[in-house]
Amino acid sequence: MVIGLGVARLLSGLARIVQHPKRHLLYVVHLAWVVSVLLMLVHFWWWEFNLYRIESWTFGKYLFVFGYAVMLFLLCALLFPDSMQDYSGYEDYFYERRAWFFGVLAAVYVIDIGDTLMKGAAHMAGFGVEYLIRVPLIILLCIVAMYVRNRSFHAAFVIFKLAYQFSWIMRHFDRIV
Repeated sequence: MVIGLGVARLLSGLARIVQHPKRHLLYVVHLAWVVSVLLMLVHFWWWEFNLYRIESWTFGKYLFVFGYAVMLFLLCALLFPDSMQDYSGYEDYFYERRAWFFGVLAAVYVIDIGDTLMKGAAHMAGFGVEYLIRVPLIILLCIVAMYVRNRSFHAAFVIFKLAYQFSWIMRHFDRIV
């Protein structure tokens, strides 16, 4: 349900852009992050079907997965705020709120470690050393992105993130077995 709210938030934000394209100046890096987070939501929704493999559920495990979904929703809310009144456009908004956005994104990757471990040691081991490099690297890039306003860095980061994200999903999660 929470993931559905996040998807609805992103799609509503995109629909507002289509409905009122001149209301706020668009920013391609912001839009690329919208695509990345939308892909994260769809991937989360797809992959969490595998939670059926967990034989013993506790309220703590359920709360953990719920918390993960809440953090993903927060990313959506940070991409499309209720009001853009205080900003000249999405670029201005993106850079003013980047510490929040990238802080939450880094937290999502920390939570992902717990989620991966919850699915079992064999599941985590199946990703090999790539996972052990991937997660800290993305967290580090998020920390840098919190403090750096450089447009080239942010464009390169989101391009890297989207390309790697798509590759990761296709290589590891193309089908549920």
